[in-house]
Amino acid sequence: MTNGWRDMGDNRQNENDSKQDSRQWYYNTVTGQPEQGMVSPIDQRMGPYDSREDALRAWEIVRRRNQKWDNDDRQWNRWSEGK
Repeated sequence: MTNGWRDMGDNRQNENDSKQDSRQWYYNTVTGQPEQGMVSPIDQRMGPYDSREDALRAWEIVRRRNQKWDNDDRQWNRWSEGK
């Protein structure tokens, strides 16, 4: 059983989450445009990003992260193989 205070706290948290989401930026993979807030369906957006500029660089950020993770995997595999 929940009390009114707890319910109010949950609602405030949801409102804070919504406000935070509306300030974040996403990159729409279909249009190639940045969008503020969760405007497009999830399968058409990348993010969230802190700024419009970061959203515009979404593919660059993805490539850089993938390269790092690929390098990390290679190092892990070498270590696990004892090389």
